[in-house]
Amino acid sequence: MEKTEKRQVSVPSAPAANGRITFVDYIRVIACFMVMLVHASENFYGADSSGLAGNMSMLATESNRFWVSFWDGGVSRTAVPLFMIVSAFLLVPMKPGMSMTDFYKRRFMRILPPFIVFLLLYTFLPLLWGGMSWDQSLNDLRLLPWNFPSMGGHLWFMYPLLGLYLFIPIISPWLERATAKEERIFIGIFVFTTFIPFFHRFVNAELWGECFWNEFTLFWYFSGYIGYLVLAHYIRVHLQWNRSKRFWVGIASFAVGAVFTAWSFWLKGNPGVLIATPDIEWAWQFCTPNVLLATFGAFLLFTCIEQRQAPALITDLGKLSFGMYLMHMFYLAFFAGLLIGGDRANPLLPVWLCIPVIAVLTFVSSAVTAKVLSLLPGSKYYIGA
Repeated sequence: MEKTEKRQVSVPSAPAANGRITFVDYIRVIACFMVMLVHASENFYGADSSGLAGNMSMLATESNRFWVSFWDGGVSRTAVPLFMIVSAFLLVPMKPGMSMTDFYKRRFMRILPPFIVFLLLYTFLPLLWGGMSWDQSLNDLRLLPWNFPSMGGHLWFMYPLLGLYLFIPIISPWLERATAKEERIFIGIFVFTTFIPFFHRFVNAELWGECFWNEFTLFWYFSGYIGYLVLAHYIRVHLQWNRSKRFWVGIASFAVGAVFTAWSFWLKGNPGVLIATPDIEWAWQFCTPNVLLATFGAFLLFTCIEQRQAPALITDLGKLSFGMYLMHMFYLAFFAGLLIGGDRANPLLPVWLCIPVIAVLTFVSSAVTAKVLSLLPGSKYYIGA
């Protein structure tokens, strides 16, 4: 029965003639741009000296409050979980006969060398234009074995991604034999865990065995990005929805999740008031129910793309997207400084336009740079392409 279900799956998962899955390349390109929208938006509420969102935030105007809520919360908050879902959609379960060591070697050799290169670049390169001091650079270097450098905050994403890669060989055998019902049970518990950030905030700071000597709580092993991994497998193997149903459920899910996510920031944003970033971003964590719902909807919408093969530009950008993500903060900081000019209340362009313009300029510059670098020998070791 299970084999029959897999043959009848309605989500397009067969690769095109070029070996790529069309809608996945669209996700890579658009999610990459969404990441840049997120970071462009941060320049309009982060109170950190870098302009990005650090521990404290402050909105300058009501316009900033609305448009950050819209572009960052409503439009782009699904970027990170979409990347997680894509990785799981392509890699889970592992190919028949592949061992754990083979999987680790293949995946880690693809992403670890470029990751290490950019850890070092964000540690030292800003010294060239006075973007950091030698003391800061040396301190970042000392901490590199343990975490990302201070100028490369976006590289946090690499650690949970690597964690998922470590776990894929463990969970693959279960997914190969799990029934749709068994996967739904797991996903149901995962969905419940996405409410835990709200329980922490509105019910109690410690839940289900949580205390200063134990962070491994009752639902610990069902929480986090592992839920997106199982969800991706369930959609690929067990979801028997036709294109029309995926489209309308996708529209509704994304709209409801995105509106709530945007509203949550707008609700707490009070122009002119310094506020702790976790308080203003109280519903912006990537494993919250609203972000999960919006991500589920967005992914379903992408599966409705019927092109047998994506245009060459999309395919090319999809291949370059990892390198673009790694390098984009160098360009974004430059364009944000140019267009904001140190005055977030009065940038050179209206805020509603300034945020996407910063993102577009960053995206194009990163794409051109990544493309040029991809033509050089050994490019897979420093941009992954």
